[in-house]
Amino acid sequence: METKYFSLAPAENNRFVNLIRIVFGVICFAVAIFWFIFNIRSAKADGIIWITIIFLSGFGLYQIWSGLGRATRYIEIGMNYILLKKNPVLPPVRINVEEIEKIELFPLNMIIFLNSGKKINLRFGTTYPEMTADIKDAIIVYADSKNIILDLKSEQV
Repeated sequence: METKYFSLAPAENNRFVNLIRIVFGVICFAVAIFWFIFNIRSAKADGIIWITIIFLSGFGLYQIWSGLGRATRYIEIGMNYILLKKNPVLPPVRINVEEIEKIELFPLNMIIFLNSGKKINLRFGTTYPEMTADIKDAIIVYADSKNIILDLKSEQV
């Protein structure tokens, strides 16, 4: 079984968009530094200015991080592992096949139950159903090939 990679954020990520993100991030960060330098001497440096500087700095750094491709969310299904990055800021979680007790597939999410009793929930959303179907098919094939218990469930109200 070859490694399969699925992006969880099918937004456009071409070079032009990434370059715009980086440029916008640098501008935001530069404005934050400018405000910091010129308002540090001001007698009116109140909390609002500091909140603005912190927000612009954080947003600028996130845009640069995103433009460099570090904020992409994905699921990678390898030979003996599942690599899952649900959050753009946090590092990916590697789940080895030995750690998986069972997998439950719902129409709009997937829950991976680990032997340690921990659950990992992945929400698919409704915007791109074809992407969700491809991920589900790959998970079904993976669970079947690794003898993992797989429950296909439907949402019940």
